Amino acid sequence: MKILNYGSMNIDRVYSVAHTVRPGETILSHGMNLYCGGKGLNQSIAIAKAGGEVYHAGVLGEDGGALLEVLKRHGVNTSHIKHVAGASSHTVIQVDEEGQNCIIVCAGENVRVTDADIDAVLAGFAAGDIIVMQNELDNTPSIMRKAAARGMVVAFNPSPINEALATYPLDCVSWFILNELEGEAITGENEPGAILSAIANKYPKASVVLTLGAEGAYCRHQGHTFFQPAFKVKPVDTTAAGDTFTGYLISGLSHGQPLPTVLERAAKASSITVSRKGAADSIPTPEEL
Repeated sequence: MKILNYGSMNIDRVYSVAHTVRPGETILSHGMNLYCGGKGLNQSIAIAKAGGEVYHAGVLGEDGGALLEVLKRHGVNTSHIKHVAGASSHTVIQVDEEGQNCIIVCAGENVRVTDADIDAVLAGFAAGDIIVMQNELDNTPSIMRKAAARGMVVAFNPSPINEALATYPLDCVSWFILNELEGEAITGENEPGAILSAIANKYPKASVVLTLGAEGAYCRHQGHTFFQPAFKVKPVDTTAAGDTFTGYLISGLSHGQPLPTVLERAAKASSITVSRKGAADSIPTPEEL
């Protein structure tokens, strides 16, 4: 079973601030660091670090050398990445003194994913392979439909939330991996049990993992519900916490590990990530768990 992550790759410009900027306000940053990030890149690295065989697909601009290098260095197969002229995607991230963040993603026209790109990538994958997607690419619905038509297992992390989600073919999804805000955007419910039930009723063939930050995570799979408590740590930077959880979850599923074991390892890994600065480089190895 192979894992394909069709996802974003961003140059993260991370600013340390006392608090995130309010409307009409100008504040001074305590400092700025550049990191390799993007939900797609972070999740591919987490999958690889967790022991999964993962192929990353997406589009890089001329300034994306560091993004390509960090994927390769962590064992991600980059043969399906397309290179184009112009700039790569980038983000502006504010991280406050409590470790909480807010993020702006900026992707140019040059890094759009076309239907021809999708067909070329998916030709190398078969029924039963896992495809991981987020909501930072422009042609996600087409990727979903084409992957599902090939019989691939579609795992979807609907982040960031936007109005376009309502038009996505979510009946193609095999695994929803989301937090409370994303769960509410899809179901209209804001209580964990109600979110799980609403997804089960609307998409009965799908499984769902609902992450609740410091409150742990729930999983509904084949009619059974599991709860995984969070491991308590002092947060430093929460930027890649959800991506780490997703990566360890997908890797565990690809190896056929028992679901309680998969959830526990994912929770441990994400707790380590939030105790460190940065995104991709903050994701732990299995030995650190």
